[in-house]
Amino acid sequence: MCESDLIGKAVDSLLNSDYTTVFTGAGISVDSGIPAFRGEDGLWSTYDPIFLDIGNFSLNPKSCWTLIKQIFYDHYAVALPNEAHYAIAKLERLNIVRQIITQNIDNLHQRAGSQNVIEFHGTLNSLKCISCKKILPYEASLLSTLPPRCKSCGGILKPDFVFFGEPIPETAAQDSLKAAELADVFLIIGTTGEVHPAAQLPILAKRNNAKVIEINVKPSLFTDKITDLFLQGRATDKLRLIVQSIEN
Repeated sequence: MCESDLIGKAVDSLLNSDYTTVFTGAGISVDSGIPAFRGEDGLWSTYDPIFLDIGNFSLNPKSCWTLIKQIFYDHYAVALPNEAHYAIAKLERLNIVRQIITQNIDNLHQRAGSQNVIEFHGTLNSLKCISCKKILPYEASLLSTLPPRCKSCGGILKPDFVFFGEPIPETAAQDSLKAAELADVFLIIGTTGEVHPAAQLPILAKRNNAKVIEINVKPSLFTDKITDLFLQGRATDKLRLIVQSIEN
């Protein structure tokens, strides 16, 4: 099937949907200069992910924070939303997209204007005290000394996103399950399907008879199992075509 036919089928599905849920992974932010975690050029090809293990963090907070600051706060903080983020925000304004579930912690969906965003793995925008559990909005001054300390109890702060060995926040998990169950169209963008329990959400949507549309540069673990319509390529390119078709 040619690209124009695939885009047309995707557009028809979106326009006829009562509840479209978008599910994004690291691939959507690559064009913002944020590398994916997995793959040939992924973060884990350069860094040992042990620095994001909660047990290791508790034992070695300073060394972990040195890498966390370098990778996430010094780099991600200057990243800007790309065309794919803006396209999803536009689809939301057009009442085509009802809910966004993102595995990303970069806040780029919100910065592009999206309103209904579930941050499945948390966010860089706040820090959480591992002692008193207080959550503080992120400010650069908090990282002037590493590891940063809680202003209330003096405990060590960690980024308010999910480390290896931590559970998914209950509210995010429950809201995501609901959005997957309600979806009649489930749009997967930029995720390999390797990260659990997030990877169960598209499967749940499919079991509830959602049409699964996938945009990825390469086939994922979803493609041959649950995907109904596979648009192979960059999210920026495919979403541009979808929005242009809807607007025309």
